[in-house]
Amino acid sequence: MLNLSTFLNMFLFKNKLLFIFIMSYTTTYAQSEWINYIVKKEKGMMSISIDMDLIIKKPNYKNLIIIGTEFKDCLKNGFPKEEGLEKLYTFSDSISIIINNITKNKLVGVITYQCMGFDVFYVKDTIDLRKNLNKTLKVNFKQSHNYLSITKDKNWNYYYDNLYPEFATEDFFINQQFLSDLVFQGDDLSGKRIINHWMNFKNDKRRQKFIKIIKKLDFVIDSTNYKKETKYAYELQVSRKDSISPKYISELTRILKILVNSSFGKYDGWGTEVIIQD
Repeated sequence: MLNLSTFLNMFLFKNKLLFIFIMSYTTTYAQSEWINYIVKKEKGMMSISIDMDLIIKKPNYKNLIIIGTEFKDCLKNGFPKEEGLEKLYTFSDSISIIINNITKNKLVGVITYQCMGFDVFYVKDTIDLRKNLNKTLKVNFKQSHNYLSITKDKNWNYYYDNLYPEFATEDFFINQQFLSDLVFQGDDLSGKRIINHWMNFKNDKRRQKFIKIIKKLDFVIDSTNYKKETKYAYELQVSRKDSISPKYISELTRILKILVNSSFGKYDGWGTEVIIQD
């Protein structure tokens, strides 16, 4: 048997996931470097969206605002239904107007967790901010549970420690795109399920070498195809029942990438079914 632990932190995988869409309300903002990723928390999955441009150049705003509201139209996994998304759009627009009218600011992140959405800003000044924001929450969102925090954070510790992902690589975000799609459809990413993986090789000899390796790891060989028009013409699809938690799937695909590379092939991504709990 192969010892997988030796592979865990050696390389990062890079693949071509067929990705349909991410249903995330960060699309309401125009920034080109917004990314979305999923982390596992005590009560379930949390979605974090962050403006990655700010890691390179950030404004000199030293005050942190975290403001959020509850959306009752949510899926069982705590993520918003269409009606919940509309409420978050409205909430974000209302808050943004107030902050823009008072001080220079930067929206740096958006958090979705357990039927609540939070906008995270850094602002230049806080004079009259708390009063005006509390007034808006009380008048326009009085039927909801709301949250407001205004604190000093001159070093942007919250941005780096709570929003910025631990593994900010292209490969990490490719995985996270698919996970985001799953949770916003209602999947809580819990339990084990069949995960399909695709890989391609230049010739059948190399593919057969890889098949011998992957069988030792209890993967099932689902199909072998030949696509004459491509450079890596010898396709292989395998599957195994595994966890789909963010950390586990990242490690699993990293290992598979290493093993495929050892047989001079290309790892071409993974897929699984959406599972929505009753």
